[in-house]
Amino acid sequence: MQKLFPSIPLQRVTQMIAGVDVLMYRSDDELKKLAKKAVQLGIDQILTSRTEWTDAEAELKKNPKGKEWLAALEEARYPWFHVSTGTGWSHSDKSWNDDLNIPLSGIATYISQLRQGLDIERPVEKVRAERDRITAEYRDLITSDEDRKTFDDLLGTAKTVFPYVENHLFYVEHWFHTVFWKKMREVAAIMKDHGMIEDVEDVWYMRRDEIKQGLWDMVTAWATGVKPRGTAVWPKEIAWRKGVMQKFQEWSPPPAIGTAPEVIKEPFTIVLWGVTNSSISDWSEVQDATDPDSITALKGFAGSPGIVEGKARVCRNADDIRLLQEGEILVAPTTSPSWAPAFAKIKAAVTDVGGVMSHAAIVCREYGLPAVVGTGLGTKIIKTGMMLRVDGSTGLVTIDR
Repeated sequence: MQKLFPSIPLQRVTQMIAGVDVLMYRSDDELKKLAKKAVQLGIDQILTSRTEWTDAEAELKKNPKGKEWLAALEEARYPWFHVSTGTGWSHSDKSWNDDLNIPLSGIATYISQLRQGLDIERPVEKVRAERDRITAEYRDLITSDEDRKTFDDLLGTAKTVFPYVENHLFYVEHWFHTVFWKKMREVAAIMKDHGMIEDVEDVWYMRRDEIKQGLWDMVTAWATGVKPRGTAVWPKEIAWRKGVMQKFQEWSPPPAIGTAPEVIKEPFTIVLWGVTNSSISDWSEVQDATDPDSITALKGFAGSPGIVEGKARVCRNADDIRLLQEGEILVAPTTSPSWAPAFAKIKAAVTDVGGVMSHAAIVCREYGLPAVVGTGLGTKIIKTGMMLRVDGSTGLVTIDR
């Protein structure tokens, strides 16, 4: 498309494969099913009146209908609640199964919308109709039979392979890592019992080879009836490493570090992470501003078309997501599939990181919401409560201070 129509917005190209079903929506679909079942069983009040899962669960267990709903929940949890609140790559990001307060919040949101008579399903047919309209219009502009055939073949290929872009997120980043982090904490609990580390979470301050050495130390010490040597080494070493990590955490990094290539061409860097020569220039302009409070606009990628205005809600993690109010504009470093219920509340999304094929852009297109992604410094410049105008067709976010 870019060869035939050099000025075509990349967003238009991505819209041609919108409306394709992917596994990453399944977790959110399970929450919707559970919300509907709660309403049907008449136990929805229990779920909306409590923010702590343990309280809700205790009440549900007293009720036969509640027990029926809990059975449905257990069926949905494995594997569909194996979704991380972050990218999945970090042990520090909880999964829904680690903290059921997170899916409870999503279920309560959907119950509230069902009570209002709202349709909680994604507007798939509307998205597909727009996809087909755009595709047909551009196809009609192609003048050569050979180019039309090439277009049809490539579009068919793109629709076939596109689901794998998101499906691997569920299988690898989320399901696999959720299980892996849990298993590592079980190993860490054994190390803690033997005095090798002082806290289960201390295991993350050790390298893989060090953990293997530590386990060998424990086994041989147990076999010979002596104290592991690591008990005198690792607690002190980990305390020092925590100090180093604290220094890193106190640093506020710029959006990009190092010398940029003369021309950034690598597709994944552009479409997934939103890093181009133009975006780096835009980030530098904001970064170099002497008075950040004077900045009234941010440039990013046009992730999903449309223009809306509304109040900003800056959310840096899953706990912040629970504070989102109906009709607000989500401003986040990036988004995660486990944040899906948030898209049922918001008017638009603005992210620091991401290109036109990032998670936030894809989901917003499927929900018919405007999105501007890859702003670089959105969460540092925008504050909760600020009025924003998000133009998802041009990639401009205007801030009304």
